[in-house]
Amino acid sequence: MTVEHTRDVPLVGRRERSRRRMHDNLYTAAVELFAEQGYDGTTIDHITERADVARGTFFNHFQKKEDLVTTWAEHRRRNLEGAMEKALALEDDVTVQLERCMSTLADFNEAEQDLTRVMLTAWVKSGQPLLEEPHYAGSVFTQVIAAGQSRGEVAADVDPLLAGNLLRDAYLGLLYRWTQDTESRAPLHVELRALLRIALTGILSYAQRGWTPRNAA
Repeated sequence: MTVEHTRDVPLVGRRERSRRRMHDNLYTAAVELFAEQGYDGTTIDHITERADVARGTFFNHFQKKEDLVTTWAEHRRRNLEGAMEKALALEDDVTVQLERCMSTLADFNEAEQDLTRVMLTAWVKSGQPLLEEPHYAGSVFTQVIAAGQSRGEVAADVDPLLAGNLLRDAYLGLLYRWTQDTESRAPLHVELRALLRIALTGILSYAQRGWTPRNAA
């Protein structure tokens, strides 16, 4: 590494590292408590007690308890983008890429089902779906669809952003129902694969579209 390159790399000072550690400590304590006793049953005092800090410290990092839900959603988005980063560089068929994306999301949620149920419910109740920045919604889906469109795999008149947001909205709706049904639900992988098939092929019968089962295959 050259001296010139080193100057371009921002150094994180001790104070900033300490601030980040405290932020992460508070977030981790909160998420643990949400999973143990629910979002509504957890107070800021509970969180600061678990994190072993003064109550005022919480407000140096979060304005209100709902900000922890926003942070959780942001972590999920970043985890998805990180998991899909290498995949997006490949020129796999758009269907393969979308299936990979849905499978990754299923892995995230099935790995922590109880926490997902608690946090997603709190996310919805706090109105976060309405407050989320438009360009966040369906960003990975949008990238996959735009790449597929550039290769001629997606219809030229399809708006990638609209299609990406549609898939994102459908995914969140399915996920919310899946987390609430703890008795008879199918594996999330199966549910998301079925959702994607409908999104990609439509709901009209072959006859309605002028197709036959043979040429539809």
